[in-house]
Amino acid sequence: MNFDTTDLYYINTRIRGKRMSLYNLAVWKNGLAFKNIDFSDTGVPVIKIAELNNGISATTAYTMQTFSEEVHLQKGDLLFAWSGNPKTSIDIFRFDLDEGWLNQHIFKITVDETIVDFDYFYFLMKYLKPYFSQIAMNKQTTGLGHVTIGDLKRISVVIPDLSIQRAIVRLIKPLHEKIQINLLINKNLEEQASTYFNEWFSSITGEAVELSSVIDVRDGTHDSPKAQEDGYPLVTSKHLLPFDLDLASPNKISEDDFNKVNERSKVEQNDILMSMIGTVGLISFIHQDVINFAIKNVALFRTSQAPELALYLLMYLKSEKITQHIDMCLAGSTQKYISLSELRKIPFIIPTKTAIQEFNQVIKPMIGGICNNVRENSRLAELRDALLPKLMSGEIDVSEL
Repeated sequence: MNFDTTDLYYINTRIRGKRMSLYNLAVWKNGLAFKNIDFSDTGVPVIKIAELNNGISATTAYTMQTFSEEVHLQKGDLLFAWSGNPKTSIDIFRFDLDEGWLNQHIFKITVDETIVDFDYFYFLMKYLKPYFSQIAMNKQTTGLGHVTIGDLKRISVVIPDLSIQRAIVRLIKPLHEKIQINLLINKNLEEQASTYFNEWFSSITGEAVELSSVIDVRDGTHDSPKAQEDGYPLVTSKHLLPFDLDLASPNKISEDDFNKVNERSKVEQNDILMSMIGTVGLISFIHQDVINFAIKNVALFRTSQAPELALYLLMYLKSEKITQHIDMCLAGSTQKYISLSELRKIPFIIPTKTAIQEFNQVIKPMIGGICNNVRENSRLAELRDALLPKLMSGEIDVSEL
């Protein structure tokens, strides 16, 4: 068989095995183009790229209808987001909800396990992510790129014997699983913190004031600083994680542009960020010691004026009541957004000093545990991502293991 020999499609390796088209290793089923008429307030979630990146949120759509089993998702299914932002959206995912319906721009992958081990295929796709990103960037229009079926057919990889595949999996999978365990622990800790906050909050009485009268609320730059190869990350809504940030994917800006943004909205430790456009309401708690990034299309809640309220404000903004309030304040027809003025007017109830002290005593260890796990996951991911290409390219020989 003749293979495309260009660098992006002919994946070189020292591993011995059979060269095959990536497309022939699995069945690739695209999701459905859902219409508004399909949606309802309850039912099974419709899984878009936003859900793969951020989980279920206030913007998740649901449906009570039934569709083809080919696009019905179950826990553990492999999904490949093939369209979107080349750096942040195009990737392989393991579906971790009980069920869902697959939206367009995502392939559901059924691996041919007579040829390739299921876990090996997952890590192979992770290894190929830089190739996918570059292919998508080459076709990028209006910020979006894509990897088509045609691209999957052009990409060729060497598939070693199943015993070699499983030896590679045994080396890389424990790191990945530890990361997933930490994520589950964090999910449990955050649910505990939310439950405690909701029980405690229901008993709070007092007159609500505008949030900006207590906490300084700002937004990032309104400009579009020129991107360059090196510099400071310009974090947007797409780069917010619950207790972390994706600082690898953002565009880089110059020191001068960074300083200009920081004059308006310098982010400091224990501040809170919220997405203002697209998937509105994503919240990130900044626990890092060193802050070296600028923000755009992101709201900044500066807790330096009242540091004792930082954790209370974090859980307050994450509460269902405020989530619903924000949803009611959204504007925009094609792309939803919330204005800075609306965020500043969020009704805020200030607890007593004693109540805050009691609340912090309970919540602080939970949030601290989450942040410690985030730091560990960052180290584990760095090790995993350094080891994976060495294993997949054959730089590390596993044949004797």
